[in-house]
Amino acid sequence: MGGKITYFFLATVLVLVFGVVALEGVLLLLTGEPAAMGMGAVAFVLPCIGAWFLWHNTRFARDAHRLAQALEAEGGLPVDELKRTPGGRIDRDAADAVFARRQAETEDAPGDWRTWFRLAVAYHDARDTPRARKAMQRAIALHNGGAT
Repeated sequence: MGGKITYFFLATVLVLVFGVVALEGVLLLLTGEPAAMGMGAVAFVLPCIGAWFLWHNTRFARDAHRLAQALEAEGGLPVDELKRTPGGRIDRDAADAVFARRQAETEDAPGDWRTWFRLAVAYHDARDTPRARKAMQRAIALHNGGAT
């Protein structure tokens, strides 16, 4: 629950910053000076791009959470069986072993969103965030009836 509160707090602060930057962009546009108007146009466009990224990340997190809830209801969430270092970090060899098993499961059932979800968790545990995100996007697409 703490992660959700932090996410929504930071998203709210970010939206407020977008608003301030867009307002400054409008004020720069109203000056009538060419250089200021150019900076104002850029300052007005940047919050729009930032809002687009914020929306896509929020939608991704919501969809991934929805899949986790569905998998939990089925009793299929991956069990945390990984060894940890004294500092609490996941042991790399243990993560690699689980990853190999999850990858084999996904290769055996490439059309099952559940295997892709578990593979995304294994990628995350192995500290490969870009691939974890792509695997989770694949799981979401398969769950929603599409394929990417």
